[in-house]
Amino acid sequence: MVRSAEKPASRRLVVERYTLLERVTHLVHLLAMFTLLITGFKIYFGWGFMEFHTARALHMIAVPFFLVANWLLVPYNVFSCEGQRLCVRDRIRHFSESYMFGEDDAERLAGIIKNFFGKGEYPAFTVYDERRGHYLTKLHPMLKLLIIAESTAIILVAITGVVLYNIAWAPLGLPISEWILSAAWYIAPLFGVDALGLIRLGHLIAGYWFVFELIVHVGILEFDPDVWKYHKAIFWSGKEDLSERHFVKVIEEDEQAGSLDH
Repeated sequence: MVRSAEKPASRRLVVERYTLLERVTHLVHLLAMFTLLITGFKIYFGWGFMEFHTARALHMIAVPFFLVANWLLVPYNVFSCEGQRLCVRDRIRHFSESYMFGEDDAERLAGIIKNFFGKGEYPAFTVYDERRGHYLTKLHPMLKLLIIAESTAIILVAITGVVLYNIAWAPLGLPISEWILSAAWYIAPLFGVDALGLIRLGHLIAGYWFVFELIVHVGILEFDPDVWKYHKAIFWSGKEDLSERHFVKVIEEDEQAGSLDH
């Protein structure tokens, strides 16, 4: 793989890449997902390393942690203004730039593919605006695509999990499980199964997706040793030294001032 030829920084620039809450959220998500995958596959395939009731109990304990991390803490981390120089009304635009796959990401992804075949440099996917004091983007473009699929898989695993947890679940008298089963009956004949079979299949497919995503996220996208600095940031320090210019581009204050003068 051809290395990025970003010029070295003239000075050391250490910034906060992940807040403490973001690091906690990532760790909770990771541990809950591992617990759900291991216990879920044990329940489905009947592996003998754990009693069924123990696996089911651990599975149900991990569920609220997984959902809270993804449906409460992640949105809070993305849209919260605490400690940020951006105001609330700018967070939606910031979310679109930082987490949604766009035209710039398509160009980066094309550059990454070309680099894989030895043509061109590996493009910077971490872009920091020094004047505004925040990241324009800090995700690999492939991860932005995975976010869309992951969000869909989380919704799928949550909806199907309701029925698998209790086929007659009706909190506050609302027949939630019955509604889900009724909706599944409209689709199930297309796959030659009944509604409950389709729900089990959907739950299993979502589980396999998380395994695939984990392999891509850790085993492929971050296999390069230069990216291990991001592991250190997300699991420990929360800091990133932007003077290490592998995969990094910094829009510096003097560059911006010069562009304004012209």
